[in-house]
Amino acid sequence: MIVRGRGISKGTGSGPVLISAAPISFLSGVDPDTGIIVEIGHPLQGKSISGTVLVFPYGKGSTVGSYIIYALVQNGHAPAAIINREAEPIIAVGAIISGVPMIDRVDIDNPGFRDGIVATVNGDTGELEYEPEAVSGPPA
Repeated sequence: MIVRGRGISKGTGSGPVLISAAPISFLSGVDPDTGIIVEIGHPLQGKSISGTVLVFPYGKGSTVGSYIIYALVQNGHAPAAIINREAEPIIAVGAIISGVPMIDRVDIDNPGFRDGIVATVNGDTGELEYEPEAVSGPPA
């Protein structure tokens, strides 16, 4: 399945999808040395974002968050790509200066779009490509 959105940061990245319904603050919310979400109470607390297609509604927090994304790349623990419902400057700048492909304005409410499926983000075209996971319904 190909879903079209808006390209924010150029390039292509693939990996397992990791979804958060909550915004992410990279400054003090993500450990730049490990790629693990450390924000207390965050739905992804304790999970690694390394190599994932990281999906979250938008970023929050300080503009230093852009540099945390850069540090994640330098330390080998950045996400393979980022998808936001609506990009905002902190995450967009971080993705652009770090070379992390990023798109936004993508409809990801398909029940087959879940954590763990492999997806590819193309920041040049604004496209998300994935094979939807079969979702079983109630017995007939």
